[in-house]
Amino acid sequence: MTSFHPSGYPQSVDPCYNYTVLNDQWRSTNNTNTQDIHCDQSINWQGWYRLFLGSSNARIPERCIDSNRCGTHAPLWITQPHPSQPGETVTRTVCNNWSGSCCQFPSHTIQVKLCHGNYYVYKLERPSVCHLAYCAEFLPEMPSVLASTCTVTGPTIIDVHGQINSIQDRCAYSLFSTPSLPDFLVLGNFRDRRRKDVSFLDSVTLRVDGHDIHLEQGGRVQLDDSTLTLSSSSQLVHGVQLSKDQTGVTAKLSLSNLIISVFFDGYTAQILLEGPAGSSVEGLCGKSSRSLSDLRLSEYSSTSCEMQYSEPADSTINCTSVTERCDLLKEAPFSSCNTDIDPEPYITACTDTLCKYPAVDGLNCQFLKAYARACSLHNHTLDGWTSNTGCSSEAFCQDRTCSDHEFCGEKTVGGDTRCFCRDIFASKYQANNSLGDPTVCMQDSASLTLVGCLLEDKGIDYSALHLNDPTCRGQVDELTHMVTFSFNSSNSCGTVVTTNNSELIYKNTIMTQNSSSDIITRHDQVYIDFSCVQTQADIKTATFRIRDSSVIQHITSGVWDYTLTMKAFTNVSHTQAVESSIEVQLNQKIWVELKTDGLDGDMVAVVTDSCWATDQPSPDSTPRYDLIINGCANPADQTVQVEENGLGTSNYFSFNMFEFTGGSGEVFLHCKLHVCPKQEYSCLQTCPGAARRCRYARPKYEGEAFISMAWTH
Repeated sequence: MTSFHPSGYPQSVDPCYNYTVLNDQWRSTNNTNTQDIHCDQSINWQGWYRLFLGSSNARIPERCIDSNRCGTHAPLWITQPHPSQPGETVTRTVCNNWSGSCCQFPSHTIQVKLCHGNYYVYKLERPSVCHLAYCAEFLPEMPSVLASTCTVTGPTIIDVHGQINSIQDRCAYSLFSTPSLPDFLVLGNFRDRRRKDVSFLDSVTLRVDGHDIHLEQGGRVQLDDSTLTLSSSSQLVHGVQLSKDQTGVTAKLSLSNLIISVFFDGYTAQILLEGPAGSSVEGLCGKSSRSLSDLRLSEYSSTSCEMQYSEPADSTINCTSVTERCDLLKEAPFSSCNTDIDPEPYITACTDTLCKYPAVDGLNCQFLKAYARACSLHNHTLDGWTSNTGCSSEAFCQDRTCSDHEFCGEKTVGGDTRCFCRDIFASKYQANNSLGDPTVCMQDSASLTLVGCLLEDKGIDYSALHLNDPTCRGQVDELTHMVTFSFNSSNSCGTVVTTNNSELIYKNTIMTQNSSSDIITRHDQVYIDFSCVQTQADIKTATFRIRDSSVIQHITSGVWDYTLTMKAFTNVSHTQAVESSIEVQLNQKIWVELKTDGLDGDMVAVVTDSCWATDQPSPDSTPRYDLIINGCANPADQTVQVEENGLGTSNYFSFNMFEFTGGSGEVFLHCKLHVCPKQEYSCLQTCPGAARRCRYARPKYEGEAFISMAWTH
């Protein structure tokens, strides 16, 4: 007996490639010689065995064999049929024929496996007594089995007949289907990378019983919209066995008469079909020369996917060197496979692609690797091909996830990898010399989104960028890798607000973080200005008249008893009072005095907590527009200024006149105040912004007051 261990297969793998040859002519069912009797009980059976008679495949009979045959007294046979599906392993009962009984002595069981290539291997056990021995008969003629491979790599499809076709656009195409499986489809999605005029296989989708299993870049697998976590152990998903190792992802569908295996490493797909000869194969894998428009799948394609581009040739590419590299497929060790797998389609795919597109991102090895794997599917082990070519059998960019508008590539040839922008996606930004989308302006906020892969192209680290306020930094979307900078009314991030006639202009800048310790820099400094322009609330040609030139209220609150007067002026010195006969223009500055009588200025101060406007008399009505908030000017309205708030028994504030959009034409001004004992509390604090002041937070309010003033057209 001789052992068989094919080169490249570890001892613990499939017994179809790890067995001992059992080639004893005396085991033949035709042997009736009783002079030389054998007994298999004396053999120490270990592992798996493959039977031969001479140079022909043999098997253990499935019928009772007459006594005194097969070089023994009681021939051993199995009581049930052999497995019928390639790769299938079964357990079978072994009986013996003696003294007129087909199972005279105690029976035992063995394991049997049908291997790809139409042969069996057996895990044999010792029979119960002597003289019993396993019989062998010639393997009966088995149905012809188709074992065909379709390879899709780069833009090229090499169908099961070895014919090629090339995809020029960025659409989805049917790769494989068969009438015997109406609910099963394998399709390929093609996308651009560094050039617009060369497309690459980007992902593979298996459509199974209404569900989509997506095999994507980086070894990511999605079932419809959910991500699956895979390992080397098979996981059954809608009848498909899914597994993943360092070389890529395999999806396998086993049927009664057909096995379909789909392998994808993020760049090359290989579909292995095993079934009866004559099985119908449709899609580009069945006949790649079919019209592409017939096999294009619009439901999986983008609307503009058919558009084709023309770009200048890459002058850095040496097509002669490329051809020499691709022709390695005709040299050792690849040449040992050339008789079974024609290298010419792979060489054509290699040269057609690499004479147009630079040999980066693993492309220098991609076509060689595709051929080597096609050979391995047909039991050819190409020893040393990786070391001879400087390639790796592991998947390129494994476990790096890029967004839909990105692909995984090399920063430098043979170096680290990152996500790059697809060329068509990037071109719309490059045309405007832009790194992102236009500013999005809302009523009280603004945002600007930059493209992560464009920043990386420029060598810009997004984490080093900030707004005018260095604490305001970009937020990265983990799915799209877009970086968004924003500010709003609650966090202005250093936004500068200016006016231009009736417009308010909010402006901020995305800039590079500066370090005082940096004497020099070798990176471009980033300054990206963005702004929003808004029309000020109701700045129109209109005039207002005050209903009452002054409002006086007597306040009694707790121990406090005083008079509060609210009066408006048109000048900063508060000498020109606004009378009911005076017209006030929109956007005209108004000064409002809040003055008390009856309070000791040495002991207390008056603090204006808040002032706001409504278009109805009720202070609680809406809409409401705030002028003073928590003792400070509303930061969103740069026309508001607060003076002497908390200094004495009077204070002032000013603002530019406005009206409510679509309102009643009236403006009601409301203010809320309180008395602050100076000896107990400090009644001032610095407000945000230059020279603005407001009160400290109060443990309680004393002598609270409320007063309103009305203006009308």
